[in-house]
Amino acid sequence: MTTTLITGANKGLGYETARRLIEAGHTVYVGARDARRGQAAATELGARFVRIDVTEEDSVKAAAEFVREDAGRLDVLVNNAGIGGAGKPVGEVTGADMRTTYDTNVFGVVRVTHAFLPLLEAGDAPVVVNVGSGLGSPAATADPSRIEFHVALLDYNSSKTALVMVTSQYAKAYPAIRFNAVDPGYTATDLNDHQGTNSVEEGAEIIVRMASIGAHGPTGGFFDKTGPVAW
Repeated sequence: MTTTLITGANKGLGYETARRLIEAGHTVYVGARDARRGQAAATELGARFVRIDVTEEDSVKAAAEFVREDAGRLDVLVNNAGIGGAGKPVGEVTGADMRTTYDTNVFGVVRVTHAFLPLLEAGDAPVVVNVGSGLGSPAATADPSRIEFHVALLDYNSSKTALVMVTSQYAKAYPAIRFNAVDPGYTATDLNDHQGTNSVEEGAEIIVRMASIGAHGPTGGFFDKTGPVAW
């Protein structure tokens, strides 16, 4: 049985990813900050609920201890929790805005990964999927033909760029664990007030695919539904 934790899984891409992986036979832990919403989502999905706020060290440690006691290992970690940032023009973004966005989108991924590394190392063919964005690609955001070119979000975009490097560094340090970042595309979620052109079903496709790669899949990469993301 494949044991999987998904952060931010009570709605949107996280919820759909959980649904698909449960359908594929995974035992899924739905991670969420809000206990009521998280438990409701887990009940609907037939999953286990674990409260986890990726910005709180104690919460992350408690979640790791819960999974350790409950399952003894973790085979797949999907770092999906994220925020959209301040939404301000570039020149109005402050250091405090940057810190807030990075605390979830970058530092939160590191907190969770760090806490769950021992459980991943005890897992079978462990895999980590970090949910990024094409907005983190310098090539995509510099190409006028791409939708990413028209979105200037200093804190959010740069946090997703940093996430790719975080993924790469973990992949080199832990060759027995497959670490990859993914771009689900412009997906209609709360993060963009449901303005995205992709459905959550379409957006979750690459997350589910990379969560299922097994021991011989790629590592240290950044992928969307068509393959490696332009960097």
